[in-house]
Amino acid sequence: MDLADLYRDLHRNPELGFAETRTAGVAARELRAAGFEVTEGVGGTGVVGVLRNGEGPTALLRADMDALPVEERTGLPYASGVVVDGTPVAHACGHDVHVTCLVGAARELSADRASWSGTVLAVFQPAEEVGGGAEAMVADGLFERFGTPDVVLGQHVAPIPAGVLGLRPGPAFAAADGVRVTLHGRGGHGSRPEAAVDPVVMAASVVLRLQTIASRETAATDTVVVTVGAIHAGTVANVIPDDAELLLSIRTYDPDVRARALAAVERIVRAEAAASGAPTPPEVVVETGFPAVVNDPDAVERTRAALASAVPVVVDPGPVTGSEDVGVLATAAGAPLVYWLLGGADPAAFEGATSLDDIRARVAAQPANHSPLFAPVVDPTLGLGVAALTAATRAWLPPCG
Repeated sequence: MDLADLYRDLHRNPELGFAETRTAGVAARELRAAGFEVTEGVGGTGVVGVLRNGEGPTALLRADMDALPVEERTGLPYASGVVVDGTPVAHACGHDVHVTCLVGAARELSADRASWSGTVLAVFQPAEEVGGGAEAMVADGLFERFGTPDVVLGQHVAPIPAGVLGLRPGPAFAAADGVRVTLHGRGGHGSRPEAAVDPVVMAASVVLRLQTIASRETAATDTVVVTVGAIHAGTVANVIPDDAELLLSIRTYDPDVRARALAAVERIVRAEAAASGAPTPPEVVVETGFPAVVNDPDAVERTRAALASAVPVVVDPGPVTGSEDVGVLATAAGAPLVYWLLGGADPAAFEGATSLDDIRARVAAQPANHSPLFAPVVDPTLGLGVAALTAATRAWLPPCG
C-alpha cells in the first residue's frame, strides 16, 4: 500500500491506548511484507519487528500507535468518525504519522540491506498518551526477548514547517505527571451553604493556589507547568455536592523540581481542605508519570549530520514542555536516546517569513498537537519522516563488509 494511503487509513481508524488491535495488525502486516521477523502482543498490543543483517550494532526505531479521546474537526475527507463507548476518538497527536514513517523506513532499510550491517529493531508501542506503553513493553521482556539496542531513535510530528527537524541535546521533552485530586465536602441545599461544606469553592481555591507553584515556589531559572485540565463536581444549580474532582497535568525537566512540585500539590490540597473545614481528608493520587526525555549529547552529534543530509533544516527548538515516554525504553536498555521533532505544518503557511519571531508567531497560529484541528500535511511530511528515520539508522549501522 502507498504510504499516503496507509496514513489516511490509520488516520480514519484511530484506537485508544492498549486497544490498538487494528493498528498493530497493520504494523505487523507491513513488517512481515518487508521481511522482518514479527512478534505481536508485546506489552499488550505492541509489535516488535527484527531485521538481522549480519554482524553489527542494533538500532531501535520506535513509533507510538495510540490516539486520543478527541472529536476531530479538521473537515478532511479521511477524518475520523470513530466513537468508542460514546467518546469520539481521533489521531490528534500525529501517532498515525509516526507509524506510517516507521513502516516506510522499515521498507527502505529492508530493500537496501547491501548498504548496512547489524540489526534493526522496529518497535510499535501502545499507550503513549496514558504513559504506560513503554513500561508495559519493557516489563514484557522487550530487551530480553529481542536484544538490547545500541541506540534508541524516534521522532514526533509537530506544527513546525514540514522540511524542518527540531533536535536538542540534553533535556528535550518534559517529564509528565497526571494527578487526580478528590476533595470531600458535605453536600446540602444551594440556599443553605452554611449547613454544608462546599467542595466547589474548595476546588476553586485549590485551582488558584496551585498556580503559585510556578509563580512563587519555583526559581525563574527552572521550569514547571501545572495545569488543571478538568474539574468535575455537582449536577444541578441548587444542590451543593459532596465531592469535587480535579485532574492535573504537571510538566518539569529537573527531577528535584518534579519532586518539589508534586509535594507542593499535596501540601496545597490538604491545606485548602483543612482551611475549608472538610469533614474528610482529600485524596491526591499520581495516576500516570514518566520522566523527561533526555537526548544523549554525543549521540545527538553523531546523528545530526545524517539528519541534515536527509531533511533541509535541522534546528535546536529549545526544551519542549510536551512529554513522551520513549525515554523509558532508552533508560531500560541503557542505550543513548536521539529523539527529534518532525515538521508537519504546511510550508506555504511560512512563506515570506522575515524573522525568527515571525516564524514563531506562525507556528503558534497552527493547530497544535491534541487540538481537534491538528492535521499534518501528508506531503512532504511522510517522505521527510521516512528519510529522517532511515538516515539516522544508517548513522548507527556500519556499511556491509
